[in-house]
Amino acid sequence: MEKTKALLGAGCFWGVEEVFRKINGVIDTKVGYAGGNFPNPTYQDVCSGNTGHTEVVMLEFYSTIISYKKILDHYWLCHDPTQLNKQGPDIGTQYRSVIFYFADEQKNYAEESKKDFQKKLSNKIMTEIIKFSSFYLAEDYHQLYIKKKS
Repeated sequence: MEKTKALLGAGCFWGVEEVFRKINGVIDTKVGYAGGNFPNPTYQDVCSGNTGHTEVVMLEFYSTIISYKKILDHYWLCHDPTQLNKQGPDIGTQYRSVIFYFADEQKNYAEESKKDFQKKLSNKIMTEIIKFSSFYLAEDYHQLYIKKKS
């Protein structure tokens, strides 16, 4: 089976990871930080708002079981993409809505998916679509946080 990756930011990574780890075809999730300009950031660094990083979830999935397009369908529903630099009570650029793409094909799917989902909403989608540049794994206590607390 072919493994594929997706990197998504949709607010606090704990809840996003919990949504995706339960989806059939998703074989691994890791939470971390992406899109910033500071090497090897810690949670405290990212929360300062000075690193440019976003809390993200790296998904590994079998594309023969769930397509990237279906991953994006779940993505739009697991957060409010119309909020700028926040999700609910979490405020700051580290909580922004963003899709990082690894290849032009993913970029094209993301842009098309965003256009399609926008048609269902009255408020403008604020989600960024950005080429992947770096991913830093979050501290161990953040990994599978909600599962560990259940």
